[in-house]
Amino acid sequence: MAISMQLPNSATDADGSAVIRVLSYNIRSQRDDTGALARVITACAPDLVLVQEAPRFFRWRKKLARLAAASGLVTLTGGATAAGPALLCTLRATVERTEDVLLPLTPGEHRRGFATAVVRFGGARLGVVSFHLSLRQDERYEQGGMLLDRLAGLGTPYAIAGGDLNERPSGRTFRRLAGHLQDAWATAPRGGEHTWTRTPPDRRIDAIFATQGIEVLGCGVPLGHPGVTEADLRAATDHLPVLAALRVPAATP
Repeated sequence: MAISMQLPNSATDADGSAVIRVLSYNIRSQRDDTGALARVITACAPDLVLVQEAPRFFRWRKKLARLAAASGLVTLTGGATAAGPALLCTLRATVERTEDVLLPLTPGEHRRGFATAVVRFGGARLGVVSFHLSLRQDERYEQGGMLLDRLAGLGTPYAIAGGDLNERPSGRTFRRLAGHLQDAWATAPRGGEHTWTRTPPDRRIDAIFATQGIEVLGCGVPLGHPGVTEADLRAATDHLPVLAALRVPAATP
């Protein structure tokens, strides 16, 4: 049963810490109803959107920029240069740096990558990674290790990662990540759980993770969230998004 999707609004506290909203969303290369997609993103009011399957081919930058603009956001990094993952953000974010990372290519398999950035919200400094892991179990496990290494290498006191794992929480790679990071849904469930409902059984294969020290205020599929309709969720793409509210402490001077 879904738990009511009531999350705090974005805010910067007097001590420099920041409450931010983070949305992780597989948008299937914007091949579906982009109007519905923009409405879902806008209603969730995210400070950061961790995109998977962003457009990668003809005029991909323009397509991603148009989605960002229609959602009241700007493109931060990623897209074809990260083999699909991308980051969008509000102007509330101060960007320190970005980097798109291509992972080793297995012959005959789809190229994978990470879209990464370091951003600040008030006094909070945060590393961010959007990822989309392999369909192959062995390759996926290796990529999970690369993701942990990438988060550790960002050089920030706190970090988050969000994406499509192509695996349930009982899977080896999911458990590897959850063994080092907070699984935001498991920590503070809100809204819906399952992100893949197109073919049975319904399952959670998308997630947002946070390093220790970040307070997870709530996380889940934004079912029942104001302005998010089931019709738009169905029309926007084949995955359901994950929305989290996080409190990120101020960085120590």
